Amino acid sequence: MSFSTTTKEELARLEVTKKCCELAELASLVRMDGTLQISANQKYSLNVTTESAPVARKIYNLAKERLQLSADIVVRRKLRLKKNNSYLVKIYPRGVGDLQKLGLLNKEGEIQAGIDKGLVQKRCDQKAYLRGAFLAGGSISNPEGNYHLEIITNDLVFAGDISELLNKFQLKAKISTRKNFHVVYLKESNHIVEFLALIGAYQALFEFENIRILKGMRNQVNRIVNCETANLNKTVDAAVRQMENIRLIERTIGLKSLPESLCETACLRLEFPDSSLKELGGLLSPRVGKSGVNHRLRRIDEIAEKIQTEFRRE
Repeated sequence: MSFSTTTKEELARLEVTKKCCELAELASLVRMDGTLQISANQKYSLNVTTESAPVARKIYNLAKERLQLSADIVVRRKLRLKKNNSYLVKIYPRGVGDLQKLGLLNKEGEIQAGIDKGLVQKRCDQKAYLRGAFLAGGSISNPEGNYHLEIITNDLVFAGDISELLNKFQLKAKISTRKNFHVVYLKESNHIVEFLALIGAYQALFEFENIRILKGMRNQVNRIVNCETANLNKTVDAAVRQMENIRLIERTIGLKSLPESLCETACLRLEFPDSSLKELGGLLSPRVGKSGVNHRLRRIDEIAEKIQTEFRRE
């Protein structure tokens, strides 16, 4: 299963003890995934569709236990693509009052624009509403890849209210448009972690953090290896250049023509081509520090460059 699916299954099984939170979560689930039908005899029916059995079970239980509404679950088998089951939860509100409780109609009996503020007055209700929104229309990328969490809706006003609700918790949510849908999203890993904690997805949070730590360690190791490789390449290139310059001096004016300190250093470099500057300094008598060896080799390079310049003039 995907990381998003396991996160939703954890949330769907989360037990909510406060009635106000149950109502807020159910209202969000219905608002995100539900459609309202009105029959000729003014009977109401809320149809909520989901591909998750735990989410369908949660919607059914919340409708039955929180609002004491009649509800049914219909399982549908898809015949195309992945052939997963889809679940239709049919909820039967008793009248306008139940629809108002769910934030679908306002006090005047008209369609509610955005989130009914009465459902999210308390902090716990805000968290529950966000949990329902994520269960119904949210997804989270596997943290092994890019960090991304989003909630999709076809209602721009509702998307703005979801974003505002997220930003009450300083999560810096943003909105983008994708075809005919509006996407409320989080990109920062820290904000995604905070959101998972906010809605009660603690197992997903721990898994996310574990992967994030491992990724950080891998990236750090890669940076160290790349740095060491670059340094090693520089050392090898420098040693090759030094060897070529020393051999040029040896073929032309001879190493004995160099000052004693440079001659000794040049001979050691020829004898120990793979040694570091520090190691070469330890072989000199008396010993010389790394910077001292580097200074001598630079002088040798300068002498070789002068020889090459003179040859070009001739």
